[in-house]
Amino acid sequence: MHTAFRFASSLFLAAALIAPPILAAAEQEGQQEHHQQQEQQRRYYDREHKDYHNWDGDEDRRYHEYLAEQHREYREFNRNSRAQQQAYWNWRHEHEEHH
Repeated sequence: MHTAFRFASSLFLAAALIAPPILAAAEQEGQQEHHQQQEQQRRYYDREHKDYHNWDGDEDRRYHEYLAEQHREYREFNRNSRAQQQAYWNWRHEHEEHH
């Protein structure tokens, strides 16, 4: 009986020592996933057309299309000047897909 108590105590102690690093790693992974989702769900306001655009895979594909058509090298959209961003939104509205 004394041996069973020691064994159970050892298991609880081991679990108590192992749990914090495992929980911290899981929390960090969750934070990274949340950050990636935020990156994927960026939203931009088009002042001239007074609407919002969600930056997702489709918008990114269209942005690359715009850059190719304009013979411009890739640059992250949010690093462009406001005028460059507006030029893209103007192009985007001219090339709107109608479903």
